[in-house]
Amino acid sequence: MKIQTHFILATISVFIFLSGCSKTPEDYNKPAVYWYAKIIESVSNGSLEKADNYYSSLQGEHIGSPLLPDATMILAIAHMHYEEYLLSEHFLNEYIKRYANPNEREFAEFLKIKAKYMALPLPRRDQVLIDESIEECEKFKLNYPNSMYYNIVDTILTRLYMAQVILNESIADLYERLDKPKGAKYYRALKPQPWIIWSEIDRENTPWYRVWFEGDGTSSWYEFLIPDTRSVVSRNSISDDNDTK
Repeated sequence: MKIQTHFILATISVFIFLSGCSKTPEDYNKPAVYWYAKIIESVSNGSLEKADNYYSSLQGEHIGSPLLPDATMILAIAHMHYEEYLLSEHFLNEYIKRYANPNEREFAEFLKIKAKYMALPLPRRDQVLIDESIEECEKFKLNYPNSMYYNIVDTILTRLYMAQVILNESIADLYERLDKPKGAKYYRALKPQPWIIWSEIDRENTPWYRVWFEGDGTSSWYEFLIPDTRSVVSRNSISDDNDTK
């Protein structure tokens, strides 16, 4: 009797599992407008994962549908709204590559810059993203000198320049703590924009709860625990005294 009961329970479990994994006829072979409506409904409800799945169905079943460009842009903007900037950039790249005409390309590239910029709440943590954002801003200004977004991109670019220099200053401070004067000197010299008065640029105001764990950008909270001696990693570093000999 126990064996029979276990067999029945196992059979029911397998049936439920297969039922959940299998597709019903309603899951595919639908007109493009059906999938588009599902995307809009899911975005309206904040269910972006479902919207992405419906987009895959729309793209897979109707690769030439005129609804695809709008669906792609809708998902790009929706992911940006929910601060999912990597996914937003993915859909923008798809839009630029497959669907955008010259005017639409300008808008999509502006949104890509915006997504990268908004993905930088803590600039000192992502040097590569700052460099990529600066490169895209400079390219945008060169390609679209009369763009209605030009001034916005120019403002973003100026802030990125300042963030880059503050990051370089933090790296220079780290080299100083490691007794690497040449490295510190190199990073402090990386100020390529002569029109910015760098002496007037201040560091970011680091919140107190981040200072406890990260420092304020000039030193770490545990600095008082470190002996004031040459670091092991810098035992063979060249000091300024050796340079003058």
